[in-house]
Amino acid sequence: MSASPALDAILARIAAAAQAAGRDPSDVSLTAVSKQQPWEAIEPVLAAGQKVFGENRVQEAAGRWTGRRQGLELRLIGPLQTNKTREAVALFDVIETLDREKLAQALRAAADLAGRLPRLYVQVNTGEEPQKAGVAPLEADAFLDQVRGRLGLLVEGLMCIPPADEPPGPHFALLAKIAARNGLDRLSMGMSGDFETAIAFGATSVRVGSALFGDRGAPAV
Repeated sequence: MSASPALDAILARIAAAAQAAGRDPSDVSLTAVSKQQPWEAIEPVLAAGQKVFGENRVQEAAGRWTGRRQGLELRLIGPLQTNKTREAVALFDVIETLDREKLAQALRAAADLAGRLPRLYVQVNTGEEPQKAGVAPLEADAFLDQVRGRLGLLVEGLMCIPPADEPPGPHFALLAKIAARNGLDRLSMGMSGDFETAIAFGATSVRVGSALFGDRGAPAV
């Protein structure tokens, strides 16, 4: 019996959504969003074989994962302050929330000091919501040119969080279109309520928290 029936269920849904879209299920990876979860909620998912985890805050992630990093991939999926870039570069394998020049410059400097640079995604604010981080869609091409050209940062893909009160499909389609014209094929999009739709629009990684862990450690249903 699996250590995590909830994980098995999510992986089965990912595979079914990929197959329905004519895609290979192995092309879609699961990021288990472990932010704010107690270790007793994370441990069964880890024991069941999940290797990729997403965190929102640098300090919280350091407290949770220091000494437990072996064989895992940690992704920062929350906003990054420029004064936390050195810690983020040291801890994370992937930073998905690059969204402004000042942060790009800080990451470049931190990477030069550390001798390593996490894989990077640019966050696009597809709904142009003022309360959300992310580059505006019309500014994404120029921003990508800037960080990849002048700053020499390797960008792996794009990430978005659609507005909660709008159908997510058009936002996922927009992100895929921006990625395609910039030669990027990695798309981090889709969360607990819409990851199957995201897979239909080309997501290569989905970020699932509450459907996997429940709310802040409550049993998932």
